[in-house]
Amino acid sequence: MNATSMTHQENRTVAELALRTLLPGFAGLSVPPEAKGALNEGLRGYALFGNNIRDRDQLGELIADLRGARSNAFIGLDEEGGDITRLHYTTGATTPGNAALGAVDDTELTRDVYRGIGAELRDIGVDVDFAPVADVNTHSANSIIGTRSFGSDPERVARHVAAAVTGLQDMGVAACVKHFPGHGATTQDSHHTLPTVDESLDVLRQREFGPFRAAVAAGTRMAMTGHIRMPALTGAQPATFSDAAVTALLRREMGFGGVVVTDAVDMRAVGTAGPGEAVVRALAAGCDLVCLGAGQPGPGALRSLIDDCTGAVVAAVAAGTLTRERLEEANRHGDALQDWLRTPWGIAPPVRRGAGREAARRALRTVGRTGPLDAPLVVQLDSEANLAAGRVPWALAPYLAEVLPACEILHVSDASAGDFPRERADGRDVVFVSRDTHRFPAVQRLIQDLAARTDVMLVEMGWSGGEDIRGLSGRIHTFGAARVTAQAVARLLADGVREDAR
Repeated sequence: MNATSMTHQENRTVAELALRTLLPGFAGLSVPPEAKGALNEGLRGYALFGNNIRDRDQLGELIADLRGARSNAFIGLDEEGGDITRLHYTTGATTPGNAALGAVDDTELTRDVYRGIGAELRDIGVDVDFAPVADVNTHSANSIIGTRSFGSDPERVARHVAAAVTGLQDMGVAACVKHFPGHGATTQDSHHTLPTVDESLDVLRQREFGPFRAAVAAGTRMAMTGHIRMPALTGAQPATFSDAAVTALLRREMGFGGVVVTDAVDMRAVGTAGPGEAVVRALAAGCDLVCLGAGQPGPGALRSLIDDCTGAVVAAVAAGTLTRERLEEANRHGDALQDWLRTPWGIAPPVRRGAGREAARRALRTVGRTGPLDAPLVVQLDSEANLAAGRVPWALAPYLAEVLPACEILHVSDASAGDFPRERADGRDVVFVSRDTHRFPAVQRLIQDLAARTDVMLVEMGWSGGEDIRGLSGRIHTFGAARVTAQAVARLLADGVREDAR
């Protein structure tokens, strides 16, 4: 930070400093006028969500509109590949997610996949990727992380987190490692409640913290706090509001000097804190940017949210519960990242064509029979994605129908599994396609019943949770439900031979 920039900080009012710590979202497929006005006043930037995206062309136009208002605004979104994609929100991702990359365990391939993601983001005008996930998924019932994690082994997760950070930042896109200090050992979703990881600091250091240390060592430019309570570290409050987590652990002990951004503070894990109070508490704990969530529809909603938050910060400084110095520090961190993002880049490393398809194929794990098939009965579980993923389509059936036109497709839910016409399976090959099968008892019973009648192949497209289903003729574990993964499975079932084994 040069002397001129320091002077700019000193000359700004508290309200101006506060505005530059906010990263809200807004509702709709186009940029509301008030969003441009806030950028002109100094708002740091925007986070984009699924409700902002119809297709790739529309997203490009929306981003160009924001850039037209201020070229150096932060524009960030969640592009993890796999089940969490914004660039391919309406079609499914062209790269597998982290669990698949961890299963392959080739860090060069992980780096190359994330280079490809970074190139896509850069080309459309996004400069901050809220990825990679550094959570170690140690609980099979974890409904919010699962296949977003590189796995359950802390050392493997750390290796791949570092490779992902390098891949994104090789392309000039800021990586944002998340969800600090670790969301993998929970069974609760922080969108709905405050998850607790009640372990000793020794366990947390051995299991949760290592991947974040690896990300810091790899030079990640951003880190996102999770709304996670760890009593041994954060006491009764979430990490986002914890000085012990953000300042003492992440800043001082781990040596992180980049931007700390919060997960969206409209999530229920932050409790009854309104957005203004949440912004003040997060800044006081050491966060630099506060993500305010996807935004509410209606004229003036964004303006009202921004004004409420800046007003709360101004009042907190006046009351002495937040210092101007802390605000200036947060601004310096944000300005430093802006400088890095605007630094002229040389020739970018080459993007490895087909890295996503290769990773999807190599991740497949098979047991028993996998084909070839002719006219199977395909039973597709219809299950909703979590709030982090949104309504990204997932299915095997459409891609299997492309290579096996004679297949028959039926759909089932956990609620309807008991009424499924089991006789339809008699004498036929059955391909049962499920995601997180271990979470659906009625579905497990249905698969068991079908396996007693005929040959059943289970395609598990979620986290493999150790469900006890006997008598299957074959299993395929995909470690995710991306479009590119479904295409790889369809080809395997049609041919009965893994492409990378030919």
